[in-house]
Amino acid sequence: MIPGFVISIVTFPGVIVHEFAHEVFCRLTGTEVIEVCYFRLGNPAGYVIHAPASTIWKHILIGVGPFVGNSLLGFSIGLLASRDVLQTGRLTTIGTLLTWLGVSIAMHSFPSTGDAKSMWATIWQKGTPITAKVVGIPLVALIVVGAIGSIFWLDLVYGVAIVWGLPKLLLG
Repeated sequence: MIPGFVISIVTFPGVIVHEFAHEVFCRLTGTEVIEVCYFRLGNPAGYVIHAPASTIWKHILIGVGPFVGNSLLGFSIGLLASRDVLQTGRLTTIGTLLTWLGVSIAMHSFPSTGDAKSMWATIWQKGTPITAKVVGIPLVALIVVGAIGSIFWLDLVYGVAIVWGLPKLLLG
């Protein structure tokens, strides 16, 4: 069992991109950002404190922002790493660095349990539309399953699948 802080140090680019994605989605939804910590040695390894979002949908978007941002960036870096392998016929130093970067970013795609708790509290506020509950409850459940799965390296498996599996499917 590897302590979480060690994983965070080794995969620090993913933590930074995760928090940056939260911040970007705050800005896209017009939600005030109060404080950002992109990376630190501690739990959590990073965070974004923001004002309450003006709608439940904006709150959900801010919560799932890292899933979108980290997955897309990890996949894009995976395409570059795959291109390097296709051109040279082997994994070069650049390809290895790109793979580490892509996997470290993609494996931090899952929203945190803190994100899940925040979404859960917002979903159950008085006046929340049923559609938000229909979308939000399964999202929170998936986040919790992802957190439990990380004990079994689901986040790493996801990162490798995004960086190597998906490009291989697309590029053949």
